[in-house]
Amino acid sequence: MRAIVITRTGGPEVLEPADRPAPEPGPGEVLVDVAAAGVNFIDVYYRTGAYEQELPYTPGLEAAGTVAAVGDGVSEFSVGDRVAWSDAQGSYAEQAVVPAATAVPVPDGVGLEDAAATLLQGMTAHYLTRSTYPIKEGDTVLVHAAAGGMGLLLTQTAKVLGARVLATASTPEKEKLARDAGADVTMGYDGFADRVRELTGGAGVAAVYDGVGAPTFDGSLASLRRRGTLALYGAAGGAVPPFDPQRLNRAGSVYLTRPTLRHFVEERDELLQRAADVYGWVASGEVKVHVGHRYDLADARAAHEDLQARRTTGKLLLIP
Repeated sequence: MRAIVITRTGGPEVLEPADRPAPEPGPGEVLVDVAAAGVNFIDVYYRTGAYEQELPYTPGLEAAGTVAAVGDGVSEFSVGDRVAWSDAQGSYAEQAVVPAATAVPVPDGVGLEDAAATLLQGMTAHYLTRSTYPIKEGDTVLVHAAAGGMGLLLTQTAKVLGARVLATASTPEKEKLARDAGADVTMGYDGFADRVRELTGGAGVAAVYDGVGAPTFDGSLASLRRRGTLALYGAAGGAVPPFDPQRLNRAGSVYLTRPTLRHFVEERDELLQRAADVYGWVASGEVKVHVGHRYDLADARAAHEDLQARRTTGKLLLIP
């Protein structure tokens, strides 16, 4: 089978297409014919060595496809079932072996490409807006990078909960995408904290959902209302350097958290519920999926280059 293999950490050039023996599922595992794999910034973190991973390996945590075989002890899935996953390394391939405990069923009414495009980011949007800072009707929140795959889903899920959404994006074209997704006000990054204060009568926002990191961190803190929450869920623009916690006091006794999806889906019941909610939104049309670009599996390098250069909008998929 075809797969992408990383033998050393580094830039997008380390993503090398290769032929590999067809895998076999072990106990508690399923073998899946991959229909589409999601490309996410967490894949970049692993590729560069920011997150540790034993080498060599096939990257990609998120995908969807059809079960081709099941290992011993698997009773929840059968051959022919449609499944998706968001935390099983090895998804940049024609076939992937996935622990059955991490896979979720894809319901009727949701295509496999949409399933791959929404699971990781959809469940991230779910926990951010329902657990990290549970949005209440009438809250005003700020969403950074609102035209990306994550930002578009965050904007839509926040609107479902009745929030007023302020959104940042890097170009007028991206601002329009954010507005089309439901953002009430869009803006560029320059001086965004001052603009947020102006739009909230000086009060600030209840929460900032920040996946950018270092370039936006100071402005995000300055955008919060008293006792507001900064959910720093990623660092696409670079890691935030160490800082004095006293800044949280001066900002108005605000809360800072660095959450990750894995801690919000550790229990099987919680994983299934979040996935079911996300796919329910997609099936009903309540949340619309925006696939910005589809790449052939062999073009994984180009996908990473485009993602890091911020040349993309919406979700990026690799198609085996």
